[in-house]
Amino acid sequence: MKIWIDILTPKQVLFLGALATRLEKSGHEVVLTTRRYREVNQMLGMKGYKAKIVGEHGGASVFNKLRQSVLRIASLAKLINKSKPSLAVSFSSPEAARVAYGVSIPHYCVSDSPHATAASKLSVPLSKRLFTPWIIPKDEWTRFGISRNNIITYRALDPIVWIKDLRPSKSVLKELKLDKDKPIVTVRPEETYAAYILQKGYPENSTTKQVVQDLAAAEKDLQIVIIGRYGREFTRKWRGLHKNIVFTESVIDGPSLVAQSSLFIGAGGTMTAEAALLGVPTVSIYPSDPTLVEKYLIKAGLVYRNLDPKHVVNACSRMISDVDFSRRYHAKSKRLLNSMEDPIAVIAKHLTRSAK
Repeated sequence: MKIWIDILTPKQVLFLGALATRLEKSGHEVVLTTRRYREVNQMLGMKGYKAKIVGEHGGASVFNKLRQSVLRIASLAKLINKSKPSLAVSFSSPEAARVAYGVSIPHYCVSDSPHATAASKLSVPLSKRLFTPWIIPKDEWTRFGISRNNIITYRALDPIVWIKDLRPSKSVLKELKLDKDKPIVTVRPEETYAAYILQKGYPENSTTKQVVQDLAAAEKDLQIVIIGRYGREFTRKWRGLHKNIVFTESVIDGPSLVAQSSLFIGAGGTMTAEAALLGVPTVSIYPSDPTLVEKYLIKAGLVYRNLDPKHVVNACSRMISDVDFSRRYHAKSKRLLNSMEDPIAVIAKHLTRSAK
């Protein structure tokens, strides 16, 4: 069976890339597509996946998002009509869902992000099945127009796919010139081009810059690594904060860096969950209402959330200095990680049933 998978974000490279590998090992042919988007294209290359680039990211303009989506649909329609896959899989890709519907093949959606309402409205209603973590109530999805019977849950959070058997590489520390014997704090800023952030009025309500500045000033020995978004455009805006701050301008081995960090501060979703499941003390300064995944991790005692820079800095200092806290945190995280199943196995099983 030929299966089309559309990959749009760095997380999807790790998650859907693993699905593609599993399907190919089972004898299926996989067609990968993506869009022109710096982080995604670099990560695809790093992981050895070959995907056809179709269209590009719409940036921070909602009008340009619409324009690029329309152009991408037209280009994908030609490609997929010629390629003739049996089904499509995406992480709420509006273009993949629309093209699959248009060429009369089923679209299978994977998502843990009902808060991404724009993408969900444009993909979930056109999907034959939706795969999602068990912690997300089905009512969060049926409001977009899919039947409860077509929602398949897996008992796992998405990052388990790429961290379950992770062996952190020390080469990332060498690449960033970090001292393994000094505390490392990794920071992932907001995804400012995402529709669900643009709708909330970022950057006026963001605390990330202030937290980084204050933490660097309060803890002189910290090595702070900011995993930036959007390349040099991002670093130009953030340069000059503090001499102990390292910026990444190209894609790095993020999971390995996070796993070897003393603390993680996240203003997004995926890496916050990733850090928590890796047993790294995690602080969320996500500039909107906490996502359902974040709420679950907060309740589990694996994420500390606060948007007040002063409180965040004080909490970070305590977490870094308290060795016993770190040990208890890691043990709690490991128990949760070990209780989860493999989402890829669940999804692949349902997809391959379609071949029969």
